[in-house]
Amino acid sequence: MIVGIDLGTTNSLIAYYADGEAKIIPNRLGKNLTPSVVSIDDEGQVYVGETAKERQILFPESSASVFKRDMGSNKKFILGKSRIEKDGKVFENDRVFSAAELSSLVLRALKEDAEVYLGEKIEEAVISVPAYFNEDRRKATKLAGEMAGLKVERIISEPTAAAIAYGLLNEKDAKFLVFDLGGGTFDVSILESFSDILEVHAVAGDNYLGGEDFTNVIVDMFFEDNPDIDRENLDDKTLKHIRKNADDLKINLGTSNYVKQTFTINDRQIEYELNAKKYEAKCSELFDKIKIPVKKSMADAGMKVTDIDKVVLVGGATKMNMIRRFAGRMFMTMPDLSINPDEAVAIGAAIQGAMKERNESVKEIILTDVCPFTLGTEVVITREDGSKENGHFFPIIERNTVIPASRTETFYTSRDNQTKLRVEVLQGESRFASNNLKIGEIEIDVPPKKAGEEGIDVTYTYDINSLLEVTVRVLSNGEVKKHVFKNQNVDMTEEEIKKRFEELSFLKIHPRDQEENKLLLFKGERLYEESTGIDRILIDQNMMEFEQALDTRDNATIEKARGKFMKFLIKLETKNIRE
Repeated sequence: MIVGIDLGTTNSLIAYYADGEAKIIPNRLGKNLTPSVVSIDDEGQVYVGETAKERQILFPESSASVFKRDMGSNKKFILGKSRIEKDGKVFENDRVFSAAELSSLVLRALKEDAEVYLGEKIEEAVISVPAYFNEDRRKATKLAGEMAGLKVERIISEPTAAAIAYGLLNEKDAKFLVFDLGGGTFDVSILESFSDILEVHAVAGDNYLGGEDFTNVIVDMFFEDNPDIDRENLDDKTLKHIRKNADDLKINLGTSNYVKQTFTINDRQIEYELNAKKYEAKCSELFDKIKIPVKKSMADAGMKVTDIDKVVLVGGATKMNMIRRFAGRMFMTMPDLSINPDEAVAIGAAIQGAMKERNESVKEIILTDVCPFTLGTEVVITREDGSKENGHFFPIIERNTVIPASRTETFYTSRDNQTKLRVEVLQGESRFASNNLKIGEIEIDVPPKKAGEEGIDVTYTYDINSLLEVTVRVLSNGEVKKHVFKNQNVDMTEEEIKKRFEELSFLKIHPRDQEENKLLLFKGERLYEESTGIDRILIDQNMMEFEQALDTRDNATIEKARGKFMKFLIKLETKNIRE
């Protein structure tokens, strides 16, 4: 079975296709959403999801989140220290991870949950990525899947997956705009459905714009309204507490004009009220940033707002009423909200998996995508006065070209007796090569001749899985060099990559039969730290009672105590969030 996975910035989901429909697979805690958070304790136990999210507030130094924004980069995350005993001595080393490696732990947790739920081994997946992810980011996502023990059958753009989930193929000769605002990224895609073909016309987006940024606005507002709090001198744990409370305010705002939340800072309790109108006004810069990719995609597709037949909202951040109102005003129509925006991408990815398996209950369609960025190379230009200037970018495959695509351009030597030609493989939109992303390079020998008398054919071939093959052929002697480029930021040999796969496979995801208990204990610890007075005494009493039940190792006793403790925590949290 090929599952579909939405690997999100804030939350991730996994789905499968059976009995004529795609279904979300609940995680080990019975929930559809798994927070994209990883935390590791001193014993090397890995927590993923909601338990890790709770633990992150208590132990931010050994936890990580929002790492999807750094996919394909060289950024490293340190999650505490590992202790190794050798020759009677104890050595401490930082636990260092890349964003791809942390993502692989999330994917592995989803994979394990699916295997338990479905009762079978899961080895293949379709994984979604933001439409505007570049080459490095897409390949890092594929690498994360491989590290998790999955064969990645296809990397699918999130808006395309959402379009499949919404059944847009059933609406013939229609144009759609998918507005995808997730936790950390924003994408807009324009698609058209005709004759069993779903064609993407244009994509645009911002990899650093999402629900997390709307939470940041509330955090900033809190500090602005409480100028006596020295933000710079607060520790990470306190900042995590503040951020969680800000996120709760955002989620609980709903249709209310205001919500209140109690913040605890250094044993001081501050009751903070969030005004909806003031908050929306503070988000004006974020709304302006949203407009930029929308206008760009419309221009690339050669369309006006009136050409769009339907607007579809995707991503958890679109559940905010002010986002829905904003989208309605921008497109002059009521967006389609018929599918849970959190689940649409995973459902579409699962349907795509069923298509790959040629499932008879899935209609056979042709699904096209586009190249999100222009691919080209660096060239030397000759000015009118005969002088030469290097560093210019020459596009070979333009952005929003339907893929798979193959293009060939011919280039010539720029100096007499030149013996080598170097093709720098670049991705981006700047007219200057240095401003674009360098994917790699190919160097080939050429016979020495006068400038312009020897040349090469350069062919770029880009497929639906974001694999770029570059072929260079010398015109005079037919010599050929060919290379399929991998993510240049994975600066490791094949042997080193294999070894890292093995190291990650030994990291143990926390046992599912204990995780719901750990989650409640972490939540209790967090609420204890946030509370004062009688609430602290009550939390301490209830936690000790629950811990005593755990010590009995009797399942019936533990289950009864867990239910009682859970009700107590819910009641306590509800008291702290008042409309």
